[in-house]
Amino acid sequence: MRDALDRLPVRGEDRTGYECSKFRHWIDADKDGCNTRAEVPKAEAVIAPVQEVRCALTGGEWCSPCDDRCLNGARGLDIDHLVSVAVTV
Repeated sequence: MRDALDRLPVRGEDRTGYECSKFRHWIDADKDGCNTRAEVPKAEAVIAPVQEVRCALTGGEWCSPCDDRCLNGARGLDIDHLVSVAVTV
């Protein structure tokens, strides 16, 4: 994956026509009570977290392919795009 990231061109953003409201972000696609903000960290964990009440995650470990750093505990995570959904030029 690191090789693929290194090959992506880096350019300035052109947000013309981009509207965040066009993208439904935090849905519960599988109707298990956990939205995308909980599903992504569960799926991408190197060491699985424990799912608590209302999908709060405790424990677990995640490693970033972008900077080769690892993080213990979901508290410091924020779901973002590896490749922007906005138009770039």
